[in-house]
Amino acid sequence: MVTAETLWRDIEAIRQQAPLVHNITNFVVMNTTANALLSLGASPVMAHAAEEVEEMTALASALVVNIGTLSRMWIDSMALAIPVAAAKNVPIVFDPVGAGATRFRTESCLELMGLAQPTVIRGNASEIMALAGARVQTRGVDSGAEVSDAQVAARQLACQWRCVVVVSGASDLITDGETTWWVDNGHVMMPRVTGLGCTASALVGAFCAVNDQPLQAATQAMLTLGICGELAAEKSSGPGSLQVALLDALYGLSLEQVGARLKCRCPA
Repeated sequence: MVTAETLWRDIEAIRQQAPLVHNITNFVVMNTTANALLSLGASPVMAHAAEEVEEMTALASALVVNIGTLSRMWIDSMALAIPVAAAKNVPIVFDPVGAGATRFRTESCLELMGLAQPTVIRGNASEIMALAGARVQTRGVDSGAEVSDAQVAARQLACQWRCVVVVSGASDLITDGETTWWVDNGHVMMPRVTGLGCTASALVGAFCAVNDQPLQAATQAMLTLGICGELAAEKSSGPGSLQVALLDALYGLSLEQVGARLKCRCPA
């Protein structure tokens, strides 16, 4: 079950515990995702050197692996961190940026996912469909498909990897292969800001750090980002001001705002 109260319980836990979220992420979004985690109340670290990723992962409450600016160096570091997280029962959130765009990205995703079962995979429709084996058209790292196109692929992927799959879009789909939630919060300006998909993955990591039910945690993370995106858009004149207002919305989010805006559904 997902309600305003269950979402707020997780936000309070994040603010009280400040869980360490270890992000092995890309250069484009490091600042954006770190600030989003800080604004929410979590503690981010962006360590990717092979010499320290194992130690850092062992200290973390969640590991977020994001392949945005991929190279063999990044893969090697991720391959060191993932087994440590699995051994210590640290939730693993995997963001397959650009899967399906190139063979290198798709094969690297499957290689990394094969090291340990992800807790959550979060991507756009094209990325999720590519990981499920579908032939897709992508535009660089942008999706060439709609969330509705990826419903079957998302459920198949969730069952195959025994994890939760999140498909981001105008409405977000979150599934464990059996139960599926839809989140209808958000704003049309959000895709105009680079890194908000990656921010979603980071927030999923923070929620998984305090909630051992990954389907509920991921759904509540997507709700939080969507609600804060709406609040931010109301105070913004464009994508530039939206970025700043989004951090303020994450920092100041209240139970009353969550209760008034929460839009999620779980069709039978």
